[in-house]
Amino acid sequence: MYNYKALFDLTGRRALVVGAGSGIGQAAAYALAAHGARVFCGDVNAAGNAETLAGIGELGGQGEGLAIDIRDSASVAAALTATGPVDVLVSTPGINVRKPLLDISDDEFDRVVGLNLKGTFRLLKTYGQAMAERGRGSLITFASIRAQVVEPGQGVYAATKAGIVQMCRALAAELGPRGVRVNAIGPGIVETPLTQPIKSRPEWAAAYANKSAFGRWAQPHEVAGAVVFLASEAGAYVTGSLLMVDGGWTAIDGRFTPPL
Repeated sequence: MYNYKALFDLTGRRALVVGAGSGIGQAAAYALAAHGARVFCGDVNAAGNAETLAGIGELGGQGEGLAIDIRDSASVAAALTATGPVDVLVSTPGINVRKPLLDISDDEFDRVVGLNLKGTFRLLKTYGQAMAERGRGSLITFASIRAQVVEPGQGVYAATKAGIVQMCRALAAELGPRGVRVNAIGPGIVETPLTQPIKSRPEWAAAYANKSAFGRWAQPHEVAGAVVFLASEAGAYVTGSLLMVDGGWTAIDGRFTPPL
Protein backbone atom coordinates (compact mmCIF):
# COMPACT_ATOMS: atom_id res chain seq x y z
CA MET A 1 0.00 0.00 0.00
CA TYR A 2 1.14 3.55 -0.69
CA ASN A 3 2.66 5.33 2.31
CA TYR A 4 -0.01 7.95 2.87
CA LYS A 5 1.66 9.18 6.05
CA ALA A 6 4.53 10.49 3.92
CA LEU A 7 2.37 12.64 1.63
CA PHE A 8 3.45 15.91 3.24
CA ASP A 9 6.91 14.81 4.37
CA LEU A 10 9.61 17.12 2.97
CA THR A 11 12.56 15.51 4.72
CA GLY A 12 15.66 15.81 2.55
CA ARG A 13 14.09 18.43 0.25
CA ARG A 14 15.70 21.81 -0.38
CA ALA A 15 13.47 24.84 -0.77
CA LEU A 16 14.03 28.49 -1.59
CA VAL A 17 11.41 30.93 -0.34
CA VAL A 18 11.77 34.40 -1.85
CA GLY A 19 10.14 37.06 0.28
CA ALA A 20 10.77 35.00 3.44
CA GLY A 21 11.40 38.06 5.61
CA SER A 22 7.74 38.74 6.41
CA GLY A 23 4.11 37.89 5.82
CA ILE A 24 3.14 34.95 3.66
CA GLY A 25 6.73 34.24 2.68
CA GLN A 26 7.75 33.94 6.31
CA ALA A 27 4.84 31.61 7.08
CA ALA A 28 5.71 29.50 4.02
CA ALA A 29 9.32 29.19 5.20
CA TYR A 30 8.17 28.10 8.65
CA ALA A 31 5.75 25.54 7.25
CA LEU A 32 8.25 24.00 4.83
CA ALA A 33 10.87 23.76 7.58
CA ALA A 34 8.36 22.23 9.99
CA HIS A 35 7.72 19.48 7.44
CA GLY A 36 11.40 18.66 7.12
CA ALA A 37 12.72 20.82 4.28
CA ARG A 38 16.00 22.71 4.43
CA VAL A 39 14.83 26.24 3.67
CA PHE A 40 16.84 28.99 2.03
CA CYS A 41 15.26 32.28 3.06
CA GLY A 42 15.70 34.90 0.36
CA ASP A 43 14.85 38.56 0.86
CA VAL A 44 16.19 42.09 0.47
CA ASN A 45 15.34 42.62 4.14
CA ALA A 46 18.23 41.22 6.18
CA ALA A 47 16.50 41.88 9.52
CA GLY A 48 13.37 40.09 8.36
CA ASN A 49 15.44 37.16 7.14
CA ALA A 50 17.18 36.93 10.51
CA GLU A 51 13.80 36.84 12.28
CA THR A 52 12.58 34.05 10.00
CA LEU A 53 15.74 32.02 10.51
CA ALA A 54 15.36 32.37 14.28
CA GLY A 55 11.81 31.08 13.99
CA ILE A 56 12.95 28.11 11.92
CA GLY A 57 15.49 27.36 14.63
CA GLU A 58 12.74 27.40 17.27
CA LEU A 59 10.87 24.83 15.17
CA GLY A 60 13.95 22.63 15.14
CA GLY A 61 14.28 23.12 11.39
CA GLN A 62 17.17 23.90 9.07
CA GLY A 63 17.48 27.26 7.37
CA GLU A 64 19.92 29.57 5.69
CA GLY A 65 19.55 33.20 4.67
CA LEU A 66 20.59 34.97 1.51
CA ALA A 67 20.07 38.37 -0.03
CA ILE A 68 18.15 38.31 -3.30
CA ASP A 69 16.61 41.10 -5.35
CA ILE A 70 14.38 39.68 -8.07
CA ARG A 71 14.50 42.99 -9.94
CA ASP A 72 18.12 42.15 -10.82
CA SER A 73 19.00 39.19 -13.04
CA ALA A 74 22.52 39.02 -11.60
CA SER A 75 21.12 38.75 -8.08
CA VAL A 76 18.85 35.87 -9.08
CA ALA A 77 21.74 34.08 -10.81
CA ALA A 78 23.90 34.58 -7.71
CA ALA A 79 21.14 33.09 -5.57
CA LEU A 80 21.16 29.91 -7.66
CA THR A 81 24.93 29.69 -7.21
CA ALA A 82 24.46 30.07 -3.46
CA THR A 83 21.59 27.60 -3.05
CA GLY A 84 22.48 25.13 -5.75
CA PRO A 85 19.59 23.18 -7.27
CA VAL A 86 16.48 23.14 -5.09
CA ASP A 87 13.43 20.91 -5.07
CA VAL A 88 10.98 23.72 -4.31
CA LEU A 89 10.87 27.39 -5.24
CA VAL A 90 8.31 29.69 -3.61
CA SER A 91 8.02 33.24 -4.97
CA THR A 92 5.96 35.66 -2.88
CA PRO A 93 7.17 39.27 -3.49
CA GLY A 94 4.71 41.81 -4.81
CA ILE A 95 4.11 45.56 -4.75
CA ASN A 96 1.17 47.74 -5.65
CA VAL A 97 0.56 51.35 -6.66
CA ARG A 98 -3.08 51.93 -5.80
CA LYS A 99 -4.24 54.56 -8.26
CA PRO A 100 -6.79 54.93 -11.05
CA LEU A 101 -5.30 53.46 -14.20
CA LEU A 102 -5.41 56.80 -16.01
CA ASP A 103 -3.27 58.35 -13.26
CA ILE A 104 -0.52 55.71 -13.33
CA SER A 105 2.79 57.05 -14.63
CA ASP A 106 5.16 55.09 -16.85
CA ASP A 107 7.58 54.81 -13.94
CA GLU A 108 4.91 53.44 -11.60
CA PHE A 109 3.77 50.95 -14.24
CA ASP A 110 7.33 49.77 -14.80
CA ARG A 111 7.94 49.45 -11.06
CA VAL A 112 4.95 47.18 -10.45
CA VAL A 113 5.43 45.10 -13.58
CA GLY A 114 9.19 44.97 -13.05
CA LEU A 115 8.91 43.37 -9.62
CA ASN A 116 5.65 41.41 -9.74
CA LEU A 117 5.77 39.98 -13.26
CA LYS A 118 9.32 40.30 -14.55
CA GLY A 119 10.83 39.42 -11.18
CA THR A 120 8.71 36.28 -11.03
CA PHE A 121 9.75 35.48 -14.59
CA ARG A 122 13.42 35.71 -13.62
CA LEU A 123 12.93 33.25 -10.78
CA LEU A 124 10.89 30.81 -12.86
CA LYS A 125 13.38 30.90 -15.71
CA THR A 126 16.49 30.50 -13.55
CA TYR A 127 15.23 27.84 -11.16
CA GLY A 128 12.95 26.20 -13.71
CA GLN A 129 15.92 25.49 -15.95
CA ALA A 130 17.86 23.97 -13.06
CA MET A 131 14.89 21.78 -12.12
CA ALA A 132 14.33 20.68 -15.71
CA GLU A 133 17.94 19.57 -15.94
CA ARG A 134 17.44 17.37 -12.86
CA GLY A 135 14.04 16.10 -14.01
CA ARG A 136 12.07 17.15 -10.93
CA GLY A 137 10.90 20.10 -8.90
CA SER A 138 7.98 22.27 -7.83
CA LEU A 139 7.72 25.96 -8.77
CA ILE A 140 5.16 27.84 -6.67
CA THR A 141 4.26 31.45 -7.37
CA PHE A 142 1.83 33.84 -5.74
CA ALA A 143 -0.96 35.40 -7.74
CA SER A 144 -3.98 36.92 -5.97
CA ILE A 145 -7.74 37.18 -6.06
CA ARG A 146 -6.92 40.17 -8.26
CA ALA A 147 -5.97 37.75 -11.02
CA GLN A 148 -9.71 37.13 -11.33
CA VAL A 149 -11.59 40.06 -9.79
CA VAL A 150 -10.65 43.73 -9.59
CA GLU A 151 -11.64 47.02 -8.03
CA PRO A 152 -10.77 50.64 -8.80
CA GLY A 153 -7.08 51.37 -8.35
CA GLN A 154 -5.93 47.79 -8.94
CA GLY A 155 -5.48 47.77 -12.72
CA VAL A 156 -1.73 47.30 -13.05
CA TYR A 157 -1.40 45.06 -9.99
CA ALA A 158 -4.24 42.86 -11.23
CA ALA A 159 -2.67 42.66 -14.68
CA THR A 160 0.59 41.37 -13.18
CA LYS A 161 -1.19 38.76 -11.10
CA ALA A 162 -3.20 37.52 -14.06
CA GLY A 163 0.05 37.46 -16.05
CA ILE A 164 1.70 35.30 -13.39
CA VAL A 165 -1.11 32.75 -13.68
CA GLN A 166 -0.85 32.53 -17.47
CA MET A 167 2.95 32.36 -17.32
CA CYS A 168 2.70 29.46 -14.86
CA ARG A 169 0.22 27.63 -17.06
CA ALA A 170 2.48 27.94 -20.09
CA LEU A 171 5.52 26.82 -18.11
CA ALA A 172 3.57 23.89 -16.66
CA ALA A 173 2.89 22.70 -20.21
CA GLU A 174 6.52 23.18 -21.21
CA LEU A 175 8.14 21.58 -18.17
CA GLY A 176 5.64 18.84 -17.37
CA PRO A 177 7.39 16.34 -19.68
CA ARG A 178 10.61 17.09 -17.79
CA GLY A 179 9.16 16.32 -14.37
CA VAL A 180 8.65 19.88 -13.11
CA ARG A 181 5.35 21.14 -11.68
CA VAL A 182 4.34 24.81 -11.84
CA ASN A 183 1.46 26.27 -9.86
CA ALA A 184 0.13 29.57 -8.52
CA ILE A 185 -1.63 30.35 -5.26
CA GLY A 186 -4.32 33.03 -5.14
CA PRO A 187 -4.71 34.40 -1.62
CA GLY A 188 -7.53 36.67 -0.58
CA ILE A 189 -7.08 39.38 1.99
CA VAL A 190 -4.27 38.39 4.36
CA GLU A 191 -3.01 40.33 7.36
CA THR A 192 0.59 41.19 6.40
CA PRO A 193 2.80 44.31 6.42
CA LEU A 194 1.71 44.95 2.81
CA THR A 195 -1.98 45.18 3.78
CA GLN A 196 -1.49 47.08 7.06
CA PRO A 197 -2.57 50.44 5.54
CA ILE A 198 -5.96 48.84 4.72
CA LYS A 199 -6.23 47.04 8.05
CA SER A 200 -5.69 50.33 9.88
CA ARG A 201 -8.86 51.84 8.33
CA PRO A 202 -11.84 50.21 10.08
CA GLU A 203 -14.44 50.70 7.37
CA TRP A 204 -12.12 49.40 4.65
CA ALA A 205 -10.94 46.47 6.77
CA ALA A 206 -14.53 45.50 7.59
CA ALA A 207 -15.63 45.70 3.95
CA TYR A 208 -12.85 43.30 2.94
CA ALA A 209 -13.60 40.96 5.84
CA ASN A 210 -17.23 40.79 4.80
CA LYS A 211 -16.28 39.65 1.30
CA SER A 212 -15.19 36.28 2.65
CA ALA A 213 -17.49 33.49 3.75
CA PHE A 214 -15.89 33.64 7.19
CA GLY A 215 -16.31 37.38 7.71
CA ARG A 216 -12.67 37.88 8.58
CA TRP A 217 -9.20 38.35 7.16
CA ALA A 218 -6.76 35.46 6.78
CA GLN A 219 -3.58 35.03 8.77
CA PRO A 220 -0.36 34.12 6.89
CA HIS A 221 -0.22 30.61 8.36
CA GLU A 222 -3.60 29.87 6.78
CA VAL A 223 -1.99 30.22 3.35
CA ALA A 224 1.11 28.20 4.21
CA GLY A 225 -0.71 24.88 4.01
CA ALA A 226 -1.28 25.38 0.30
CA VAL A 227 2.47 25.86 -0.14
CA VAL A 228 3.25 22.59 1.65
CA PHE A 229 0.62 20.79 -0.43
CA LEU A 230 2.09 21.99 -3.72
CA ALA A 231 5.66 21.38 -2.56
CA SER A 232 5.07 17.82 -1.39
CA GLU A 233 4.03 14.47 -2.84
CA ALA A 234 0.47 15.36 -1.83
CA GLY A 235 0.44 17.64 -4.89
CA ALA A 236 2.37 15.30 -7.19
CA TYR A 237 -0.32 15.34 -9.90
CA VAL A 238 -1.12 19.04 -9.64
CA THR A 239 0.36 21.44 -12.19
CA GLY A 240 -0.81 24.46 -14.13
CA SER A 241 -3.31 25.28 -11.39
CA LEU A 242 -4.41 28.43 -9.60
CA LEU A 243 -5.19 27.34 -6.05
CA MET A 244 -7.46 29.89 -4.42
CA VAL A 245 -7.02 30.46 -0.67
CA ASP A 246 -9.47 33.31 -0.37
CA GLY A 247 -12.09 32.35 2.19
CA GLY A 248 -14.66 32.08 -0.60
CA TRP A 249 -14.13 35.67 -1.85
CA THR A 250 -14.21 34.77 -5.56
CA ALA A 251 -17.12 32.33 -5.09
CA ILE A 252 -19.55 34.61 -3.30
CA ASP A 253 -21.62 37.26 -5.05
CA GLY A 254 -21.92 40.43 -3.02
CA ARG A 255 -22.02 41.22 0.69
CA PHE A 256 -25.80 41.26 1.26
CA THR A 257 -27.55 38.15 2.53
CA PRO A 258 -31.06 38.19 1.05
CA PRO A 259 -34.06 36.85 2.99
CA LEU A 260 -34.60 33.20 2.03
